[in-house]
Amino acid sequence: MQPIHIGVIGGSGLYDMPELTGIEERSIDTPYGPPSAPVRIGTLAGQRVAFIARHGHGHIYTPTEVPYRANIYALKLLGVQQVIAVSACGSLREEYAPGHIVIPDQLVDMTRHDRPRSFFEEGLVAHVSVADPFCDDLGDILADAVTATGGTVHRGGTYVTIEGPRFSTRAESALYRSWGMGIVGMTTSPEAFLAREAELCYAVMAHVTDYDVWHETEEDVSVEMVMQIVKANLRIAQGALSGAAARLANNAPDCGCSHALDGAIMTHPAHIPPETRARLGPLVDKYLD
Repeated sequence: MQPIHIGVIGGSGLYDMPELTGIEERSIDTPYGPPSAPVRIGTLAGQRVAFIARHGHGHIYTPTEVPYRANIYALKLLGVQQVIAVSACGSLREEYAPGHIVIPDQLVDMTRHDRPRSFFEEGLVAHVSVADPFCDDLGDILADAVTATGGTVHRGGTYVTIEGPRFSTRAESALYRSWGMGIVGMTTSPEAFLAREAELCYAVMAHVTDYDVWHETEEDVSVEMVMQIVKANLRIAQGALSGAAARLANNAPDCGCSHALDGAIMTHPAHIPPETRARLGPLVDKYLD
């Protein structure tokens, strides 16, 4: 059976495209519970791709409630090596207009509630570098794929993750702009950090839906506005995913993501509790055996 190297986390509409064939669904159990929804697997541009609906079928999970660890762990179990995240975002810069797509290269985490941010706990400590939280190689491939669809893409910029589910106040939006942030959303933290701990390449295709609430002449963000842009950009997102899958078939990222835990594990193997070792085996066995 053809391996599954590509994972996509985003809205459920992403995989409703005629280009996706040989579709199957798998219910996967993880030590962190089930993922947001059964994983849908299909063939896209000759590659097997695994899709997870981040907010569940029917959009039942708030950004805080998304089972981020289960989603990333499930993709790891399937053998995924590259993860493409698709999300809606607000623009904090004039040049990032609604309808544009941003492939960010930096991330600031402003979430506050109980979003588990790490796999490493309960007797196994690892300090993983996320100085550059996104895979640059995968980001470049994704940007090229968006350009090929005719979409307007911006490569680079900082994504600030807020807690949600509410939108920002004007004061908050102005503060993020003063810090030099480029886009604002609710889901990329801790998703990016967990992907790095799982040694997966991770990049975000962020669809700009609005100017948040800072712009003096544009309408303030609303759910209706967000959904209008998301629906308008759906074919661009689908086309970019198909193009990225084709590019990854011949040009896998040449990066260090697959070795992110090398030198990061602090706990001596003899002191790791057996149940913790078993739970994190898919992530750490190659370093502890």
